[in-house]
Amino acid sequence: MENLRLNVALLRRRVPNLTKAARSVGLRPATVSNLCTGKIPVGRSEVRTLAALASLAECSLDELIIRGENVEMIETKIKTLDLFAPLAKGGTVGLVARPGMGQLVVLAETFYRLRKEGYVTVLLKPEGDTPEISDILDFMEVVTSSMEEAYEEMAIVGKDKAIAFIADRSHVLSGKVYEIQERLTDIGMDNVTTFLVDLKGEAVDEDLPYGPLETLWQFDDELSARHKYPAVNPLYSTSSVLEGAHIDQNHFSIQQRAQKLLRRYRELSSLVKVQGIDKIPAAELTTYKRGERLEAYLTQPFYVAEEFTGQKGESVSLQDTLTDVRRILDGSTDSIKTEELVNIGKL
Repeated sequence: MENLRLNVALLRRRVPNLTKAARSVGLRPATVSNLCTGKIPVGRSEVRTLAALASLAECSLDELIIRGENVEMIETKIKTLDLFAPLAKGGTVGLVARPGMGQLVVLAETFYRLRKEGYVTVLLKPEGDTPEISDILDFMEVVTSSMEEAYEEMAIVGKDKAIAFIADRSHVLSGKVYEIQERLTDIGMDNVTTFLVDLKGEAVDEDLPYGPLETLWQFDDELSARHKYPAVNPLYSTSSVLEGAHIDQNHFSIQQRAQKLLRRYRELSSLVKVQGIDKIPAAELTTYKRGERLEAYLTQPFYVAEEFTGQKGESVSLQDTLTDVRRILDGSTDSIKTEELVNIGKL
C-alpha cells in the first residue's frame, strides 16, 4: 500500500482548476495538494477522497493511482531543497512566496546549476509589465513570448536534452502551461521539468495556487526577515520524491527527524522572543540549541550572488547533507557555535 502515488500529470490535464473542483465535491484543497506532493500517502487517504478525484478527472482509480513507479530526483546540491523538497524529474514545482522573499534568487541559482548539468533552460515570458523577471534572464538559454513559440522550441531541443521550463502563474490561470505540458506528453517528451512562479505574490493566499504539483517550495517570511537564505520553509515545502516504498529510507528518516526538531525549535523560539531563553525548560534547552544549529546549517551561499555577498557559492551533495544533518541531530556538533554554521557548505 505504500508504493502508491497519484497520477499528478493526469489530474493536471483533466482538472486545471482543481481548487474550485475539489470544493465542489466537498474535498479540502489542502488535502488534495498534500496527496499530490506525497505529504499525505495515497495508502492512508480515504477511499471517498480518491473516488471523488477520479470522478473529477473522469478516470478510473487504476488510472488515478500509479503503482510501483519511483519518482526520480534531480539533485540540486542546495541543502534545504534536496533534504526537504527535492525536485521531481519531469514533474512540476510551484514556488509560493511574496515579493522580496528570495524566490527569484533561488530560481536563478537552480537554473544556473541545472545548466551546468546539461539542462536547456526555457522561459515563457509573463504577460504584462514584469521588470523583475530580468533577474533571471541571464540564466535562460531560450526566452519565448508565446505558448506556441515555447512549445516549438522545447519540441526541438527536447529531442536531445532535458529541459527546465519556467512560467508565471498567469499562464497557469489561463491554462496555457497545462496545454503545453499535454502537447509535449503527446509527442513522447517526458524530460521537461516545469517551474511555476508567482511574481505578484498572490499564491500565498490560495489553497492550490498552481493545481496539482509534484514539488512545492513554500517560502518563509520569518526566515527571509532574518536573512536566513534560502528562505524555503522546511516544514511546509514537500515533494512526491519522498513518497513510496523504494525511496532512500535514510533520507526519509533524517528528513522526518529534522522536521520534528525544527518544528519544536520554532515553538520554543516563540517562547524565547516573549520571555527570554532563561524560561526554556532545562530539558528543552538542548533541543532549542540543536534546532538553532540546524537552521543555521541550512543556509547556503549561492554562486549567482557572489558579486553581491562577496562569498563563494557552495554545493553540497545530498549524501553530505544527510551526514551533516544527522550529526547535528545526534549532538555531534553541540560544541560548535551557531554562528560558525551560517552560510557554509558542508561541515
